[in-house]
Amino acid sequence: MAFFTILRRTASSAIPRTIRALGTQRNYSSAIFSPLKNSSSCFSQGIIQTISSPILKFSSLSTQSKTDQKLVNILDSEIESAEEDGDVESDEIPDGFPFEIKDDPGKQTIMLGRNYQGEDIKVVVHMPGPVEEEEQEDEDGDKNESHEDDGQTCISMIVSVAKGRNEPCLEFGCTVYPDEISIDSLSVKDPDTSEDDLAYEGPNFSDLDENLQNAFQKYLEARGIKPSTTNFLFEYMSNKENKEYLNWLKNVKYFVKK
Repeated sequence: MAFFTILRRTASSAIPRTIRALGTQRNYSSAIFSPLKNSSSCFSQGIIQTISSPILKFSSLSTQSKTDQKLVNILDSEIESAEEDGDVESDEIPDGFPFEIKDDPGKQTIMLGRNYQGEDIKVVVHMPGPVEEEEQEDEDGDKNESHEDDGQTCISMIVSVAKGRNEPCLEFGCTVYPDEISIDSLSVKDPDTSEDDLAYEGPNFSDLDENLQNAFQKYLEARGIKPSTTNFLFEYMSNKENKEYLNWLKNVKYFVKK
């Protein structure tokens, strides 16, 4: 009887030790394989990110390429229209035109030059632009904007007349309309005077005596600044504007496609 009692006690004490040992093995196994599971999860996520990132980048590049190609197509259409407009006009200089023309591509002005009875005459001609609206006063003294010149264009010119190198010159600021030349300003420019010096440049040309204004108009006409000259310049500068616009379009297209 005593023998069986000792056997049961021995068995009962051994069972908990066995269970604890098994539990320890399970914990040990979990400790080993848990990092592997986490590492496997991170590894799989890394693969997904590595695969998906180029796909997103490719999609972005594809959208950009389509946008750029659409822009190039529109530029091609504009270039074709500009070329058609340029083919219609001609820059043939008429007989008797009194100036030599210096036209540098890419610039918005041209230079005219001539020698007249020992005088060195130079003219800077700008591209056509819209006529600025003028303010007029009514009978009550209120200022109203005049819209009579809507749609009309003009070109501005700077005319200098010198009687030798390093000598003072007369400088005229002019606005040119079709068949009309308006003198806006007149000043004497001294080459020895710095631009920082506030030299007196004379009164407003419109404030001069009318006879004096007309005399200066005749003075410029004798030196080649007359309607027959400026009418050709209108056409020439309009053609130049088309040419520069066409070159600009081509430069933009080259940049987009590069």
